[in-house]
Amino acid sequence: MLYLTSDNFPVFVPFGVIGFYRYLWYLIRIAASFTYRPVPLPENPTYIASEDVTIIVPTIDAGEEFKEAANSWLAGKPKEILIITEEKMKGPLQELANQVDPDRIRVLTVPFANKRLQMAHGIRNTTTDIIVFADDDAIWPPTMLPYILACFEDQKVGGVGTSQRVQPVGKRMTVWEVLAAFRLTIRNIEIASSTHIDGGIPCLSGRTAAYRTIILKDPEFLHGFTHDYWLGKYQLNSGDDKFLTRWMVSHGWSTYVQCCKEAELLSTMKPNWRFLKQVLRWTRNTWRSDLRSLFMERHIWTSHPYVAYTMVDKLFNPLTLLVGPTLVSYLTYKSTIPVDQGGYHLPWWNIAASYMVWLLATRTAKLLPHLWHQPEHIIYVPAFIIFGYYFAIMKIYALFTLHETAWGTRAGIGDPTAATAATEKDPVSSSEKGGYVATPSTSTQPHSHQAHYTPAVEMQTGFTPQAAYGGQMAYVR
Repeated sequence: MLYLTSDNFPVFVPFGVIGFYRYLWYLIRIAASFTYRPVPLPENPTYIASEDVTIIVPTIDAGEEFKEAANSWLAGKPKEILIITEEKMKGPLQELANQVDPDRIRVLTVPFANKRLQMAHGIRNTTTDIIVFADDDAIWPPTMLPYILACFEDQKVGGVGTSQRVQPVGKRMTVWEVLAAFRLTIRNIEIASSTHIDGGIPCLSGRTAAYRTIILKDPEFLHGFTHDYWLGKYQLNSGDDKFLTRWMVSHGWSTYVQCCKEAELLSTMKPNWRFLKQVLRWTRNTWRSDLRSLFMERHIWTSHPYVAYTMVDKLFNPLTLLVGPTLVSYLTYKSTIPVDQGGYHLPWWNIAASYMVWLLATRTAKLLPHLWHQPEHIIYVPAFIIFGYYFAIMKIYALFTLHETAWGTRAGIGDPTAATAATEKDPVSSSEKGGYVATPSTSTQPHSHQAHYTPAVEMQTGFTPQAAYGGQMAYVR
């Protein structure tokens, strides 16, 4: 390929700059992830799982795998687990809960399947200081909760995330699951590096994330969370984790991610082509949320400039990724033309082979953190390369279909607007805007949170912040 530059060197300059830029930032991320350190366990913890943690699990189709997940959650000794489902699924889920631990697992229902409404219902029924949201198939190590709670020793931290790894559905991973595992490895590097560089993260993944209850009990949050619209008319059901992350940033709360084996969850992925539908939904959520963060809310620029940079980079990533095959196609065409007619002297197969060797070498290098632990997955690197180009095209398609808000991979998820209206008919489960606004505390004293609070909040939610946070509240007159 270098010899080819003797034909027309200026053609390669912009593409060389793009390649240098991308791999320079990749090396920066790798370096930052290696210097990142998780928050260690405190000697005298402020928060104890058995007193301060409620796990909320919104689900509509949990199966036998739920038992393994629930047992892993209970190993951390939370005070309570709330399973929030639709009414027709209460019976089967109650049977599963009874088989695991009927004393610490409660099953609650909402009229229709809607993840955000299920999460909001769980929030209203929580009485502990910390809420942990978990997917119904997320399997935790027994050290998960102590390491999550360690981050909340800093009273400015409002949300905490974890690293992740794929657990196969069957005995062996399918190619789709390996692709998901590759993506999670790269994501673990990205979130560790961004947390280390400026303390931010693009998204606290909904597979498992913890928040201070006082933040989520805010009626303004609950209303915004369940009445979230794209362009003012397309109500959103998925993308709940993106909303929660943006809320932390816009309301002055810090976040942290525990990237370590002690806080690494296992999660199943779609073992077939439906994985692509998952990725499409995630991609639309990313577009919508990142555009809001960068150009509408804009808090991210001052709070976490490095994360803002990564968001901007992802906006152009599909175009820069497609530059490579476009250039190679052009060079291949030029190589079929005689040199005396303006063609290139190298044969087309030489260009194509050089490009494939380059792709295999660089993509394998990017996946080394994963291949170090599972070297047998090296045979899937070509599939990862093909998926990368498919993903670039899909990102462009997703950008032009942001109005499509359907879940895509789960049956039974209906119209979110109708579900919200049905829920609001019940005055107990509906919330009005207003109330208190929780803000980060700079105090180092345990449970010394500052927030604006009105008695109406207690009547609506059944939550008494004075008791939970030592009575240090600022009242609104």
